[in-house]
Amino acid sequence: MSLDTNSPRPRIARLKAAMAEKGIDALVTFKPEHTFYMSGFNPVLYSHPVVMILPAEGAPTMLVHALRDAHGRDEGFVEDTRAYGVWSTTKTMGPTWPEALQKILTEKGLANAVIGMEADSTPMARWSQVQALVPEAKFEDSSKLIDRCRLIKDSDEIAMARVAADLADRGMDAAIAALADGGTEREAHTASLIAMNKHWTNALPDDIEVADFGGLEGGMVNGLATWVLSGDRMFRNCDNSISRTPLPGETVAIFIWAVANGIHAENERTVAMGPLPEKRRRALDTILEIREQITPVMKPGTPLAELYNITKAGLIKAGYDANIPGRIGHTIGIGAHEHFSLDGKTDVVLEPGMLFTLEPNLRVPDQGVATQISDTILITEDGHEFLTKSCGGYIEV
Repeated sequence: MSLDTNSPRPRIARLKAAMAEKGIDALVTFKPEHTFYMSGFNPVLYSHPVVMILPAEGAPTMLVHALRDAHGRDEGFVEDTRAYGVWSTTKTMGPTWPEALQKILTEKGLANAVIGMEADSTPMARWSQVQALVPEAKFEDSSKLIDRCRLIKDSDEIAMARVAADLADRGMDAAIAALADGGTEREAHTASLIAMNKHWTNALPDDIEVADFGGLEGGMVNGLATWVLSGDRMFRNCDNSISRTPLPGETVAIFIWAVANGIHAENERTVAMGPLPEKRRRALDTILEIREQITPVMKPGTPLAELYNITKAGLIKAGYDANIPGRIGHTIGIGAHEHFSLDGKTDVVLEPGMLFTLEPNLRVPDQGVATQISDTILITEDGHEFLTKSCGGYIEV
């Protein structure tokens, strides 16, 4: 599949093809990531549901609360945008989303259709509400269908992944510099956030948003995130940074997620605080060697599981049989962690347009050994591209 396309939203065509294969007449989704995926609209706050209706035949419809109507029409790419609720003079289809959705489903001839909704993200109460609107319809779980379609990124998504990766690189450079200056975890964390936000403020156009996806009780206006963990705190994997100065001979993990117009990139590095004890240096060298072995096979046609198997074989050869990780990365895009893992069980085969993180890692708690190195990778027509480009390899400050 070529990355270049004449269609501005190939993902809609991919969804419709997958629906036809599964015999689904329409998708109805409330999941923030998926209403965005099908519309380009992120209201940040989801206290009033956004609903996307994608019929197998015909144009998609986006249903938003009147409060979000102007925002949705300005930001989204769906021509058929409808409103519900009451807000000033906005014309709506009715006071509640169920009434409006029922009218839309009836209008589109879907009262007796096969309707797909995501069982993994739709609350049981809401699922029952929608079923009651069209009691003659049949409902199927469309979770995996949409996840599969998300594996291949459109050109606009890839462009935003590049922007997000560049933001993450700037944050990484700033965090490493702060550690080199003797900074604490929090000082490195804050330096990273400042660098990313300064670049967003001063260099990126106004149509680049860094908002992430919210929920019923809050939103995430700024999704640029960093956390820094040093010494034994690396084994926590995810936690707030603290006012701790890393000690000589320790390693420090820097984790960064950046987002641009709903598309994420990840950049993670392990930093050595001066020369390392032999066990820690050996672990880092082992992971760096494994990454070099994986790099040539990151191309179309390679089973994703092969990347994991190379890692497993390398760790066994190095004597780390008891410390093999469950996965060495994950797909990424609308989610900072999308649903497919780089493990030995996945059936995904690499194709052009796929985005994933490469993070073979090693944890040996009784030796105080931990590594965390991750890059965001794009599969191209004939190979791959590292979207995150900040200093890699062995980093010592």
